[in-house]
Amino acid sequence: MIYSLTGKVLKKSLDRVVLSCAGVGYLVQTPASVAGALPGVGGEGTLYTVMNVTENDISLYGFASEEQQTCFEMLTAVSGVGPKVGLAILNVLSPERVALAISSGDHKALTAANGVGPKLAQRITLELKDKVGKGLAEGVGLEDVAAARVAGSAPQAIAALVSLGYGQSEAAAAVAKLDTSLPVEELIKLALRGMAAGR
Repeated sequence: MIYSLTGKVLKKSLDRVVLSCAGVGYLVQTPASVAGALPGVGGEGTLYTVMNVTENDISLYGFASEEQQTCFEMLTAVSGVGPKVGLAILNVLSPERVALAISSGDHKALTAANGVGPKLAQRITLELKDKVGKGLAEGVGLEDVAAARVAGSAPQAIAALVSLGYGQSEAAAAVAKLDTSLPVEELIKLALRGMAAGR
């Protein structure tokens, strides 16, 4: 398996990048955000990759971070979620937003992605909820569970709310509505207020 590629950017479009590594040009399909994160044509960049081998095709999918890479692997492990759907989800949601949506059972957030209907979104949240929720409650990221590291203060805030007696899903849903770059204490206060108002 090709884990990552570092080389000169030969071509770049919204959903594809060609990286020249040791004289070989690799065509890599990417979410739209990745092309923007790479330097312009002629610059050097790194992509974390997932290689997909089927009967008729060998494709490379590239990501700007290991979090995106492992989130893609987690998503595509769900039956019915192929590489195109995995890319579509990462086009509209960051790995931490995917984690919070799954953990809180917010399948509607996933339907914002092209090709993801309500039934598929529900299947993704059902199949991955335990893995993602367990990781968030323990304050570990998806990297340790099966996918990407959750950025910001969300895991600690959710763990604190769970230790206060709130349900895992309720805590994750409350934190998902907030700016996860806030300090943990602030997230806990705002989540508590939000849950009190909703009761």
